[in-house]
Amino acid sequence: MDSTLRKDYRLIAFDLDDTLAPSKSPLPDQMAAALRRLLDLVDVCVISGGQFGQFSSQLLDNLGASVEQLGRLHLMPTCGTRYMRHIDGKWVEIYARDLTAQERRRVMDVLESQARRLGLWREDTWGPILEDRGSQITFSALGQDAPLEEKRAWDPDGRKKEALRAAGAALLPELEVRSGGSTSVDVTRKGIDKAYGIGELSSQTGIAVSDMLFVGDRLDEGGNDYPVLRLGIDAHPVGGWQDTARFVEEYAAAHTPGEADRPGEAEPQSS
Repeated sequence: MDSTLRKDYRLIAFDLDDTLAPSKSPLPDQMAAALRRLLDLVDVCVISGGQFGQFSSQLLDNLGASVEQLGRLHLMPTCGTRYMRHIDGKWVEIYARDLTAQERRRVMDVLESQARRLGLWREDTWGPILEDRGSQITFSALGQDAPLEEKRAWDPDGRKKEALRAAGAALLPELEVRSGGSTSVDVTRKGIDKAYGIGELSSQTGIAVSDMLFVGDRLDEGGNDYPVLRLGIDAHPVGGWQDTARFVEEYAAAHTPGEADRPGEAEPQSS
């Protein structure tokens, strides 16, 4: 048995895209059921480079969680530069650490000019190419709402994205410019990544990193989940949301008295 299945964690943190759901797609029903069951047992955090609107449409709208379950859910948009908790029936921003308006404008100008120079700027996109997320500026080559198949086909070897990242980094040395999703480049203050977010989560909750587990699909070197490993956090790599659902079902079964041999969902609570 995987050792992470046996350990009693106080909090389990997840990446969002391709870990809990297909990229920019709603939470599948099986994953929603597994997460509800997990929320009955342990605190859960979801951390991603996306903004809160993405969390709402991709995660919360199909989660079907009760008020009690939502009270154990921690949301960390834009890699933890924002921290949200469900309090008194609504999502409340505990903190937000934004770039200044001047910094955000400069980043957007640099990304657009370098994308045009490299031949990566398109007029026929699925939604905006540049998105101001407050604490993060995101360049999405095909637009925020591009179909998954188009995203996968755009830059299979990562060279286009790396060219833009390197060009942006050279002109924005005071900021962090890094690869995001399959077609995106993110810009934040230096030191802002998922390790930063998990460190902030530990500070906010008082839960030691040693009592947390991180689950993600890009824990490989160079992946956007990889930075959490420098914290010494336990980690469980997955190859997609189906892997995550199986793992969560097995973990919940292993930690529910009398149900170790019956993975599945506890009786749903009304919300």
